[in-house]
Amino acid sequence: MKIIRNLIIASLPLLGAATGLYAADDMADMPMPGHEHRGSHAPALTEAQEHFLSGYEAVRAALAADDLDAAKTAAVALTDSPPAASLAKAPSLNAARVAFKKLSAEAVRLAHGQNGYYVATCSMVESDWVQTTKGISNPYLGKQQATCGQIKN
Repeated sequence: MKIIRNLIIASLPLLGAATGLYAADDMADMPMPGHEHRGSHAPALTEAQEHFLSGYEAVRAALAADDLDAAKTAAVALTDSPPAASLAKAPSLNAARVAFKKLSAEAVRLAHGQNGYYVATCSMVESDWVQTTKGISNPYLGKQQATCGQIKN
């Protein structure tokens, strides 16, 4: 009997460790405080905000491809935005990218915490933008350095 009792007592720490492992596995799917899942606390976008971000993405993709005409055409659809109006009239890619920087400030604000939108940054141009994919597609440097940058959130 004494041997069985000693074996049980000796196995208690092992049992506790195993139970702790199972508890850790159960908690692995739970967000840690300050690390909530994207979009968990962001308010839902209105239809107008979704329209803006959709048009913004078209402008961003066109600038990343160095396509001034497509960027200007996409900017026309963003009728309520003064930076978009400037971009629609831009005489060059450089001028369009200056206006896009102002447009990006609004896009970053809207996209923050929303699922399916990623805020990217480029230290070479010290600017942020929003995109819908995780692969960098830099609208400020275009084809010259299309993958320069990183996802911020």
